[in-house]
Amino acid sequence: MDTLDIYTSSKNYPVYIGNEIINQLTEKLEGYSKLYIITDKHIESLYLQTLQKYLPDKETHIFIAPNGEDAKTFSVYEECISFALQNGFDRRSVVLAFGGGAIGDLAGFVAATYMRGIPFIQIPTTILAHDSAIGGKVAINHSLGKNMVGAFYQPEFVLYDVQFLTTLPSREKRSGFAEVIKHALISDSRFLQELMEKVDSLESIPIHDMQKYLRKGMEVKANIVHLDEKERNIRAYLNFGHTLGHALEANAGYGNLTHGEAVMIGIVYALQLSKEVFQLPFSIKEFVSWLERLGYKWRIPANMDYDAVYEWMVRDKKSVSNSPTFVLLQEIGIPILQKVDQAILQKTFHLLQT
Repeated sequence: MDTLDIYTSSKNYPVYIGNEIINQLTEKLEGYSKLYIITDKHIESLYLQTLQKYLPDKETHIFIAPNGEDAKTFSVYEECISFALQNGFDRRSVVLAFGGGAIGDLAGFVAATYMRGIPFIQIPTTILAHDSAIGGKVAINHSLGKNMVGAFYQPEFVLYDVQFLTTLPSREKRSGFAEVIKHALISDSRFLQELMEKVDSLESIPIHDMQKYLRKGMEVKANIVHLDEKERNIRAYLNFGHTLGHALEANAGYGNLTHGEAVMIGIVYALQLSKEVFQLPFSIKEFVSWLERLGYKWRIPANMDYDAVYEWMVRDKKSVSNSPTFVLLQEIGIPILQKVDQAILQKTFHLLQT
């Protein structure tokens, strides 16, 4: 089992990552009065019984949320708060976020706001959640934008048992691994080179290699969050690919494009913008050829209207004075926040559209 320590201005906490380490949970939950598990229908059917075997003998209640982004709605959030009140959870209770990124977002926001804040623990079950489980961003969606209602609220710890990744469908593996690739692009050309040379299929990555890549991605994020917990400046670098990605997700309707699918399209868009603005010394052709071998679709869907997508980008949290700001790369590993002329945005959008 590896341990990665997260340091932020509001709280320091450990991330435990390893294979078949869920048994470590029992003793770590002893100090709490009641356990509040928030999971989804999919994880309930696959792994809830496994989790329950390692819970201490305490009063436990389980809320089953819808799958995916359907969990991150005002109505589901209200149901979670009502469930907590009805079952008498107090400030010594703990919320267990058992699932992927959407469950972590929902459960974390419930914990952040119930009784003005109770403890919560992240128990991620997806590759995507290696990114979302650390750093303390928790939120639900609004009809006018993704993750627009939320908080910065750190967990007590993260327990990342990679055994839960073995049943992920191919689409979810691609979705999650997009964030690993993002972390490499914004941090380290050697990390990116290793991925491009060694990963030919997301279906055959040895579990110890996957654990190494996930830990490296979490280290990249941890180093940034340590310097900028509440995204005053450099934490925005972690949104590389997300300005267009979130806009595509919203425009398509949440759940029709996975987060990682949309972000990967956004990454290629941001790389192309980086070529236009900074003459980025990087072979996008070689990069997208590798993406295709991994099964990614990197072109902007033909049915996406630029003006509609641009309106979503304007609502992005990095926008200033109704003008979207992008994370671009001067070089691999050297990100920068940059406003881009709308003519270039539109030209590049159509260039990458199928």
